[in-house]
Amino acid sequence: MTSLSRRDWLMVVLVTVCWGFNWPIMKIGVQDFPPLSFRVLSMMIGLPLIALAARYQQKSLSLRLDHLMPILRLTIPNMLIWHTLIVYGVRMLSSGRAAILGYTMPVWAVLAGVIFFRESIPRRAWFGIVCALIGALLLLSSEFGNIAGQPLGSVIILIGAAAWGYGTVAMKRSRIDLSTIALTFWMLVITTIVMSIGAIVLERDGWRMPTAAESGAILYNGIIIFGLVHVMWFRLARLLPPVASSISVMMIPVVGVFSGAWILNESPHWQDYAAILLILVAMSAVLLKPRPLAPI
Repeated sequence: MTSLSRRDWLMVVLVTVCWGFNWPIMKIGVQDFPPLSFRVLSMMIGLPLIALAARYQQKSLSLRLDHLMPILRLTIPNMLIWHTLIVYGVRMLSSGRAAILGYTMPVWAVLAGVIFFRESIPRRAWFGIVCALIGALLLLSSEFGNIAGQPLGSVIILIGAAAWGYGTVAMKRSRIDLSTIALTFWMLVITTIVMSIGAIVLERDGWRMPTAAESGAILYNGIIIFGLVHVMWFRLARLLPPVASSISVMMIPVVGVFSGAWILNESPHWQDYAAILLILVAMSAVLLKPRPLAPI
């Protein structure tokens, strides 16, 4: 197992907390501000910071023509669909509920491996898939049952999580000869261009100066999420033992639920607590490999 320094473990904590807190912060940013424009502004701030990080790490951002199609195929599920749907979904739901549904992603990744890449999975992963589906259906039924519910928001986020799950498997199977930070940079460039066009077409009439709170959310996403957290994750993704990375991912929706309750005064219901427990069980089943038995 790779040994991590105290600095690396500090980065694990920062990544988990910053991504978890971003769910209520995104909610603040998109509640009354055009959602695509919010995301585009954040990405425009983050892109030069990622470029600076690549230069600091002495990683080339140069791109060959034959890289374009593989990058585009990875961009569509990993960034374009995910980032577009998530800003609309979090606008419709409580930030905590959106976080729970968004982090069903590892389960969708397992299903994508089975359906599209003919991977075999153990029984415990099927158990995890069932738990995740029950948790998602629980939240979806709650939205249908609530007179002010937004079941469409749940569906949108689940589609985004499924796309991200497929993209994660496709990314792992990709043989593109680019560094992780260069690949992420160019995927983000493509996503920014496409979402900018969408913002111009769909949101131009609603453009205005963001409020102080919205500006803070844009800056947090641009500097902290895209510029800092992504860069830290590039390092950790190659250093973390599987158990450590899995636990970090699993804790993000937990932080999202309780930070939403703290920042936005959201009141999680029993369905939220039951769903998050089911999702944690599901992620444990698909992410945490059982320890091999010691020889007798």
